[in-house]
Amino acid sequence: MKIGIVCYPTYGGSGVLATELGLGLAQRGHEIHFITYRPPARLVHFYENVYYHEVGTDDYPLFEYTPYDTALASKLVDVVKYENLDLLHVHYAIPHAAVAYMAKKILLTEGRYVPVVTTLHGTDITLVGNNKAFAPVVAFSINKSDGVTAVSDSLRQQTFDTFNITREIEVIYNFIDFKRFRRVNKDHFKKAIAPEGERILVHTSNFRKVKRVEDVIQIFAKVQKKLPSKLLLIGDGPERRNMETLCRKLKLCDEIRFLGKQDAVEELLSLADLFLMPSASESFGLAALEAMACEVPVVSSNVGGIPEVNIHGKTGYLADVGDVEAMADFAIEILKKEETLTEFRANALAQAKRFDLDIILPQYEAYYEEVVRTAVYPVEEED
Repeated sequence: MKIGIVCYPTYGGSGVLATELGLGLAQRGHEIHFITYRPPARLVHFYENVYYHEVGTDDYPLFEYTPYDTALASKLVDVVKYENLDLLHVHYAIPHAAVAYMAKKILLTEGRYVPVVTTLHGTDITLVGNNKAFAPVVAFSINKSDGVTAVSDSLRQQTFDTFNITREIEVIYNFIDFKRFRRVNKDHFKKAIAPEGERILVHTSNFRKVKRVEDVIQIFAKVQKKLPSKLLLIGDGPERRNMETLCRKLKLCDEIRFLGKQDAVEELLSLADLFLMPSASESFGLAALEAMACEVPVVSSNVGGIPEVNIHGKTGYLADVGDVEAMADFAIEILKKEETLTEFRANALAQAKRFDLDIILPQYEAYYEEVVRTAVYPVEEED
């Protein structure tokens, strides 16, 4: 198939999933066209069967904000027509599903119908919780898509609870590529960070308030009082400066390293003994899954789709959002004995294998085939 993929080209979960999905499909012989305003963060090399189309946006004195939606719609029409795409797969309802609908209507005037699959990642839904003005557009975009997937059962149910959805939503979980995410020997690097054999805790995120990075540092502070340990903070974002200030206030700067954005996250996860994810909201928890694939147990909040990934008492532990005390106690429970840590590592890896790319990719292929086969050319809407 010839598939167009539209996503945000960021380090966030949606951009990662979209990119890894496209690369995986390309390896299986499909022709993949990424359409966005810059190359996705993980699209760093030349790949067979993979093409990139940049959405250009020019600044005009008339516009306070560049009309990206219009530029994207025009680019979608162009790529579908001249690359002869079979399907568009857009990640996020806002704005991508809405823009894809506009492009689809334009193509209809030329007698061309391109099916659209929309994948919901979570922010599509929580955005409406913060601003009801988006609700009509999100609901319309979902209902007008030819196929809709969600990355967890929790997100699927939340979507039905939030909107008047008149179509089915297929759950296809996020996945992990074990060719990339696996534990490798980095003992020389580990000794540089933890020269006295300290435990290494890791957190990775975009440092927004919803990720509760402050809780990560507070959890670490409690763990550090009981066990010699280090904390690696991977990523960057609006809360980073506040977290650096908190680190100084707690006098923990010698034990915490801010590593910023990293492309080779898997190498850093190979150093880790525990992954912390105390988020206030997570539709799935891809970062936790990446850690588990590298044999790192997880202590997390119990929100959204995280319990579908992190199994309490087996691959790690779950606690209520904001319960720093419980999360610290769980972390110490895992880390204090080597045999306990070894058991949790093995369980984390076994659970991660349920989300292997080679298991999930055929689910997407089958869904694409079903959508293309059942898509109905809407003659009555041509006007």
